Amino acid sequence: MKHPLEQVLGHSFTNAAVLEQALTHRGALGARKDNAPVSAVEGNERLEFLGDRVLGLVVADALLRAFPGEDEGELAPRLAALVSAPTLARVAAGFGLHEHVKVARGQRADTAETAVLADACEAIIGALYLDGGLAPAEKFITTHWAPLMHAEIVPPKDAKTALQEWAQGRGLPLPVYSVVEESGPAHAPSFKMTVMVQGYPETTGQGRTKRLATQAAASALLEKLSEQTA
Repeated sequence: MKHPLEQVLGHSFTNAAVLEQALTHRGALGARKDNAPVSAVEGNERLEFLGDRVLGLVVADALLRAFPGEDEGELAPRLAALVSAPTLARVAAGFGLHEHVKVARGQRADTAETAVLADACEAIIGALYLDGGLAPAEKFITTHWAPLMHAEIVPPKDAKTALQEWAQGRGLPLPVYSVVEESGPAHAPSFKMTVMVQGYPETTGQGRTKRLATQAAASALLEKLSEQTA
């Protein structure tokens, strides 16, 4: 029996188990009866790792063709924004991925839990590549990312740079970032960072690298600042 997502993804899987693995968050696997640790091979982490690279390649190639007059310094923030967790979660929610992801009891797989949904979206891309090669993965990415790619003509600033400029524009000291937590296995680490601007409440962000966690924290603070001035 075909999985309902196959029509949405535009690909019929030869190996249905690959799609099921992509939809299985590690938390949904629970604990083994012998209390042995659950292998990352059983969840979608490896497919997420692969999908992240495929997404970056396809989007980078598309950006080169879409903006021939821009240099690396202009293309880099475009790429960073398009492959970010919020963008992945937005795309995933758009085609209903949250309805199919298997998670632990009490865990959520929607835009309120960006990391889980974003990781599942990358895993889906990895599954498409693994099952059918680059063509179905590229078709899927192009379909869902092309509108986002052309939505903003001016190259976006990354959140850390935008927050720094916001602080400087008000005569405030530069934002201060701190690592508050490092967790997860070596192959899939997770970092939690805080950012503080003088006179404003501290804000937290999380990511798979310190750089991503820093950007997430800066983005969260910018959003709060925007709400205060709206």
